[in-house]
Amino acid sequence: RSSSSGHGGNNMRTVADIMTAAPIVVEVPGSRNDAINIMVRNKLTGLPVIRSSDGSLMGIVSRRDIFRNFEEDQLSLIMKKNCITIGPDASLAEAAAVFSEKRIHRLPVVEEGRLVGIITPTDLLKEVKEMKTAMTAEAVIRTTCVTAYVDEPLTYTIAAMRVSDVSAVPVLDGFGKLVGILTDRDLFSDQIKDREAMSKLGIEDSELAGYRNVLPLFYAATDRYLADDKRVRDYMVPDPITVFKKITLSDVARIMLQNDFGQVPVHGTKDDLVGMIYDVDVLCALTGNAE
Repeated sequence: RSSSSGHGGNNMRTVADIMTAAPIVVEVPGSRNDAINIMVRNKLTGLPVIRSSDGSLMGIVSRRDIFRNFEEDQLSLIMKKNCITIGPDASLAEAAAVFSEKRIHRLPVVEEGRLVGIITPTDLLKEVKEMKTAMTAEAVIRTTCVTAYVDEPLTYTIAAMRVSDVSAVPVLDGFGKLVGILTDRDLFSDQIKDREAMSKLGIEDSELAGYRNVLPLFYAATDRYLADDKRVRDYMVPDPITVFKKITLSDVARIMLQNDFGQVPVHGTKDDLVGMIYDVDVLCALTGNAE
């Protein structure tokens, strides 16, 4: 059986067909604040880094790289060097395999050493949504699920999320029932207008729409702004959308795209939490294997 049987032509398409051409970049030499400002202004969570002298790709920087190295100001010391790249003629299955194996969220497209585009899991979720696939959510869950307790202090949860390197946690009550989800996007949204924090990040215009993507992690990186009486329940999204473990990956892709989710909790027959499925897991539908 060929993996293309359910969706004519899908395997013919290449990275060039779905990439964002001429992506927004940041240059080295440059600073942390250069990257943050470009991310904020363009509502992005990461950027390719190119050398200003000749435009060659030097690395990639994400908001999480910045907040993992918050004391560092030089972009060349924060960015990921030797980043994984892909060619414009690569198949969508090849691109999906890179995302799902490496669990990365942006893949620069390079031709003869030059950056010509970028693709993200969202570009490929659109392909999965249109597929006929028998693969289910439970078949592709591949990460150990880190959970939070609804009444634990946020200062603890943020530290735990950082140590586990997860951007989202399902929230359980004292009976182990799923009652919410907490993502790095939800944190501190009520303190977002904090001008002092803005100026520390070098964000010039505090009305910029994209800043909610960076400030949560600024607080998370510093913890100084956090009152210790805040609980997970104060910030979580209650009664989150979940998917049943037997749902097909095309349906998971549709739900993620509709709601702009990078992850969604998976439940079993009795509404018990089975785990979390991430956008990069769903891309297994394009590679045809769940390993």
